[in-house]
Amino acid sequence: MEKQPTSPPAARQRLDKWLFFARLIKSRSLAQKAIEAGHVAVNGTREIQSSAQVKAGDTLELSLERRDLVVRVLLPGTRRGPYEEARLLYEDLTPLAASPKRTPFEQATRERGAGRPTKRERRETDRLKPGVDGED
Repeated sequence: MEKQPTSPPAARQRLDKWLFFARLIKSRSLAQKAIEAGHVAVNGTREIQSSAQVKAGDTLELSLERRDLVVRVLLPGTRRGPYEEARLLYEDLTPLAASPKRTPFEQATRERGAGRPTKRERRETDRLKPGVDGED
């Protein structure tokens, strides 16, 4: 039995399905919710129907939880494969952010002297005050 060659993928594909295959959104149902909430624009127009069709050459703008993406559709997807395969479906056109967002680590750390003092800093300050710790 010889395997017949598969037919080429359709020229157009559902938007929610494409977002799922391209690994830009974790599940198809989350993709549908994002589209219905108005977080996806196709060629500059907000799309609210997950059944909207995308084709090669379309530009998608996504407002995701932690970042905004601008991508150009290169190919329709056939399955949700590994990242290397999914990365071939689109070209990332996201502009570099003018003000870079801080990572969670950067948000948790602070500059010395900013914010609430540490225990060591508090003790150093207390030593400067007269009458603290029984000293007169």
